[in-house]
Formats: sequence, structure tokens, C-alpha cells
Amino acid sequence: MAPVNERLHSALAQRAVSPESLAEVCEVDPKTVARWLGGRVPHRRHRFRAAQHLRVEETFLWPTPPPHGSRPDAGLGTELVGTYQNRASVPRDMWLQLLAEAREQICVLVFSGTFFAQSNPHVAKMLAERAAAGVRVRLCFGDPGGQAVAVRGREEGIGDTLAAKIRASLTYYRPLLPEAGCDVRLHDTTLYASLFRYDDNLLVNPHVWGQPASANPLLHLKRADATGWFDNYAQSFEAVWAGARPWTPDQEGTAAHG
Repeated sequence: MAPVNERLHSALAQRAVSPESLAEVCEVDPKTVARWLGGRVPHRRHRFRAAQHLRVEETFLWPTPPPHGSRPDAGLGTELVGTYQNRASVPRDMWLQLLAEAREQICVLVFSGTFFAQSNPHVAKMLAERAAAGVRVRLCFGDPGGQAVAVRGREEGIGDTLAAKIRASLTYYRPLLPEAGCDVRLHDTTLYASLFRYDDNLLVNPHVWGQPASANPLLHLKRADATGWFDNYAQSFEAVWAGARPWTPDQEGTAAHG
């Protein structure tokens, strides 16, 4: 018996697409989609159409399709779950679900990450609950008094506004500081992408020069092996985290002007 296709189930849920809708798009009977969900591999034209409609890589939904002359993807194509035109187009429910379902670690690397709290007023409480359940929570924000934030503010044409946004954003996370398993640090490094990791799921928000991160695309990666995109980005988080300093709110006023 073929295994259940969990990736197809997940893609349908995240895109809020019903099996019946997918059947209509692919011009097949709903029972055919049910068989795909049950593990059967569709014909090539149906694989292409389904992946295109769900905005994921075909090789993610069906990692070992019948060979048709394409070269191996070396783990890269299988990692890309989906793409979004900009960060705002990521469903809010997906952010909440990934956070709530994390079992090992939650890592965030941003400059201000203002939306992270504003789109979820209970984010600090949820993060504290995850930490209490044994999840390691690491949040890394831009140092509002650092050079990297000053440069980025100039590039975006907003001057000191970015530093102010960071200070405002940090206030949401102050309750996390005394919590075991929660760490908040400030970095002073060039940020090429905002990163949001939930165990083996990683949301990568690349930065385009002069534009706010929110206006840039977002990639949803799921770890496939140790040689792919996921681990490259995960290692970049570790490198920035290692050089970041712990956030000490009571000293922030002096640090910001130092």
C-alpha cells in the first residue's frame, strides 16, 4: 500500500485549497485527488498543474516522480514548499500554526520584526508557552544603536525610524526575558534575509536593496538534507547569533547613544 502523501495534505491546508478545487483545476475526478492524497503519483501533466496551482515545487510534492530526463535536484528542489509574493501574503494562520506546533526550536532573525508581534498580540505568551514545553526560543533583533541599522535606515530612506521601530518592537518581548529557554539578543550585522525557523520549517524573507522587508518575497523551506538551502540559512542564523549581544532593556538607553 502506498504511503499517505503528507506533503500534499500540508500544501492544500496551507493554501486553503480543497481537494475538490484541486480536482477541478487538474480536470480530474475528486476521487483521483483522494488517491493522490493516499500516496498515488499522478500523471506528469497533473503533477505540473497541481504544483503550479499550489505554488510549490513539483519535486516537493512528489520527491521521486518517474524519471523523464531531468537532472537530480541534490535536495534543493525538494526543500521549497512554497513562495509568496511578499510577506503580507503569508496566511496569518500559517504563522500561528508553525509557532504552536514547534517542538524543538524557534529562531527569529530580523531588524525590527514589528509585524511579528502586531499580527499576533499574544506572540510573547505563545513563545513563553512553547519554552515551558521545552522549545528553545531565540529572538535576534537589530541593535537600534548599531551601524547596520543606521545604514539600513538610510538605504530605505527612513533614517532613524528603523531604530525607533526596533525599540517599539522589543517592548513586546520584555516579558520573555525571565523565562527559562527564552533568549533575546541584538545584532549589528548586515542582514540579507529575515529568518523565521520553526523546527524543520524555515520562512526566508530575502531583502531587496532600499525596500522594506515586508515588500519582498518569502520562501517557505522544509529541511530535506544537510546540503540544501535550509542548512545554509540555519548556519547563517547561528553565525549572527554567536556575535550578537544579550538584550538588556535597562541599559538600552545608553547603548543606543553610544
